[in-house]
Amino acid sequence: MRKLFFLFILFITGYLNGIAQITFKGNADKAVVVNQQFRLTYTLTTTGDVAKDLPRLPSGKGFDILYGPVEGPRSSSSFVDLISGQATTKASFVYVYTLQAKEEGTITIPAATIKVGNSEYKSNEVTVKVLPPDQAPASSGNSDNSDNSGSQSGNQASNPSSSTNIGNNDLFVRAQVSKNSMYENEGFLITFKLYSLYDVRSIESVKFPEYEGFVAQEVELPNPQWTLENYNGRNYRSVVLKQTILYPQHSGKITIGSGKLDLIVAVRSNRQMRSIFDGFLDAYENVKKELRTSPITVDVKALPSGKPASFNGAVGEYKMTSSISSNNVKTNDAVTIKVTISGSGNIKLVKNPEIVFPNDFEVYDPKVDPSQKVSAGGVTGVKTIEYYAIPRYAGDFTIPKAEFSYFDLNSGTYKTLSTDEYKLHVEQGEAGSGTSGPIMSSTNKEDVRFVGKDIRYIQTQGFSFHQGEFFFGTIGYWLFYLLPAILFIVFFVIYRKQAAENANIALVRTKKANKVASKRLKSAGKFLKENQKEAFYDEVLKAVWGYLSDKLNIPVSSLTKDNVEAELTQYGVGEDLIKEFMDILNTCEFARFAPAQGTGAMDELYNSTVKAIDKMENTIKK
Repeated sequence: MRKLFFLFILFITGYLNGIAQITFKGNADKAVVVNQQFRLTYTLTTTGDVAKDLPRLPSGKGFDILYGPVEGPRSSSSFVDLISGQATTKASFVYVYTLQAKEEGTITIPAATIKVGNSEYKSNEVTVKVLPPDQAPASSGNSDNSDNSGSQSGNQASNPSSSTNIGNNDLFVRAQVSKNSMYENEGFLITFKLYSLYDVRSIESVKFPEYEGFVAQEVELPNPQWTLENYNGRNYRSVVLKQTILYPQHSGKITIGSGKLDLIVAVRSNRQMRSIFDGFLDAYENVKKELRTSPITVDVKALPSGKPASFNGAVGEYKMTSSISSNNVKTNDAVTIKVTISGSGNIKLVKNPEIVFPNDFEVYDPKVDPSQKVSAGGVTGVKTIEYYAIPRYAGDFTIPKAEFSYFDLNSGTYKTLSTDEYKLHVEQGEAGSGTSGPIMSSTNKEDVRFVGKDIRYIQTQGFSFHQGEFFFGTIGYWLFYLLPAILFIVFFVIYRKQAAENANIALVRTKKANKVASKRLKSAGKFLKENQKEAFYDEVLKAVWGYLSDKLNIPVSSLTKDNVEAELTQYGVGEDLIKEFMDILNTCEFARFAPAQGTGAMDELYNSTVKAIDKMENTIKK
């Protein structure tokens, strides 16, 4: 049967591999300008038959088909299936249409069809945003169509002036907030976006503003893309540099400071024509430009009065469920109550509801497992709390409800959620079973043998006394008592000192700062060897922030570059060493926006981080 089953699997695998695998997809620029020509590309991928004819694109509203389809370059690749051993060839065919957008708005290009073998296949619909024409006066000369920073092919932005004097409206960075008024602990989005009429060659350094008075949750931007955007009547290439969800921690007017961006752009040169080729080929030069964002002030409203007793600052929209492992247990068996809180809001900072177990239960610290998803739309997640307790005595017990209150943004009122009330029946377990607990036992008694007499007389004869040297009173005798006493005092003093140090959480974190940072740098070293650049920079950044947080005893959420510099200065750290740490943080934070870094630059950053932490350990000794 096993052989037949194996042969059947081989047969099915070979059959499926023999069936042609075909995909037909369309793609175009996400945004174009009205009356602008743009390309619509279809890619056909097949492992079997090839297309018998060119694709057919029906006419649609909002665009004209100017030309096409034109068949582009073909490509093919071969691979061998490890199970069936069959060689398969995958071929790709590209077909290009040239279209023209006729009106502003969003146009939907209907699905195209193509015939492969005896079957007809449909592509996906393609959506394109059509921007209004640029209102700025056009400058002389041809525009720069190339964009090494990631702009879509065919997107035409306004022509910048042929001068190295870059205008404030030609290149700038904006800080935008999703709302200007919110409640305490209500999340809102801040976005930093770069607008350019030039080809951005590289971003040298970025310093985003500090978020004093906020708890920040950064939105992951795995692959920032340049797009065409109409802003204030002009069409720019734009890219999102950073997005962060902020939670204000107090009411009143809070100002988000200014950020700074240094970058290099390619600008058309005004040099005089020196040869006949200069009339055909534009000359460009790299120009360094410093950009700043304007400060933003938001109005944070205080939460209304009438807060429930179980309210601990949660704002958003939440749900809560609970369950118990069993309602019937035996003594010394564990009982688990699982509480799950889910919803939108800063789920990690939501405080755990208090489960009150009976006094006869041995209670342990709860196990907390938070998970969240941070996106431009906000933060959603689930927090699971497991409460453990062990009943030591039999009987019937009641575990009362636990309450969790939050401020609901939709209704503008406080809402209270509660767990179920649990009735627990505990039976007497076997002695010595289950987990360790109080076990009552009695010592064995000696058997008393009847000797026929009420009193046994003391023997008064047959004794002999010996004279000589005795141990009592000698130096060894006194040392026998004094040494244990001295050792006890010494160990007691050491124990008390160690206990006092362990109670000082800040001191423990400071001592372990280097050890924790070394572990993360070791992980970063693995990513360096595997050439995983994004993971490498992320791990180095976590190592440095975590090290500074532990060393300075400042929570990571409250850690900023400004207060790090101030604290390190108070500890007597030199300016050169402080600058090394700031350079490391800046390099890691903005590596994704800079051009691809080589392995040498990553090696240099890794070595610089290790040396900087070693110098800091020698400077701040606690």
